[in-house]
Amino acid sequence: MTTIINNPDTGGGKSGGGAGLIIGAVVVIAIIALFILYGLPALRRSTSGTTVNVPDKINVNVNQTKTNGY
Repeated sequence: MTTIINNPDTGGGKSGGGAGLIIGAVVVIAIIALFILYGLPALRRSTSGTTVNVPDKINVNVNQTKTNGY
């Protein structure tokens, strides 16, 4: 005759009570907050363009001395 042992069911992960959902929501909120704090200002700085300063006057006086043969 065969002996059958029935072990009680452990719930198969259903006993978490939604802890995974709450942890996932906290992680998503943290990622969104980091993007708002650091990502958006970095994007604004990168699209501002390059600033080039050009002076009004440029001194082009070159004093040359004569040398022998060169």
